[in-house]
Amino acid sequence: MKKLALFVGLYLGLTGTVFAATGDAEAGKEKAQVCAACHGPTGSSPSDMYPKLNGQYASYLAKQLHDYKLAAETGGEQGRANAIMQGQVASLSDQDIADLAAYFAEQDPMQGTAPEDVVAAGQAFYLGGDEERGIAACAACHGPRGDGMGLANFPDISGQHPAYLKTQLEMFRSGERGNDMNGMMRDVASKLTDKDIEILSQYISGLY
Repeated sequence: MKKLALFVGLYLGLTGTVFAATGDAEAGKEKAQVCAACHGPTGSSPSDMYPKLNGQYASYLAKQLHDYKLAAETGGEQGRANAIMQGQVASLSDQDIADLAAYFAEQDPMQGTAPEDVVAAGQAFYLGGDEERGIAACAACHGPRGDGMGLANFPDISGQHPAYLKTQLEMFRSGERGNDMNGMMRDVASKLTDKDIEILSQYISGLY
């Protein structure tokens, strides 16, 4: 049975809770059957309402699942609040989470497309940010191809559904989502216009 070592140090809200588990991708495949209804059997969600999980860093996936669980336990006061996911993760153990994360991380990476009319503007903003408005380049954390940095727990955003990216940027901007490290995404998103978000979400989807 193939195993993927997954050692995850997670800072959840103000609890300082640390989770460490060894993820088993084969066990995760079995457990992921319930996830398939929304995310597809390999994590490549057919609906842009739900994120693609395939090829994402195991550490990042595990953090999100733990954050959903924390939200379920605190009535949304901590972690990442989402009515659907809170119900799904409420009964998951640390081992279940590690196994699921290991399974989806082993799947082929996400792929998508970007409309030609947003490439130039999207690339300039993604790679260079906007100095006048104090907006850092997305590439500083997520890399020039959107691959992220696993050790820093910056997610791979390349190939993600544009609609999902747009929703998350809007949620960071409004503060509705607040499980980003040190408020980094909330700080950046708070300075983005609707047009910025539209262009970035479409451009990022074509990176892979």
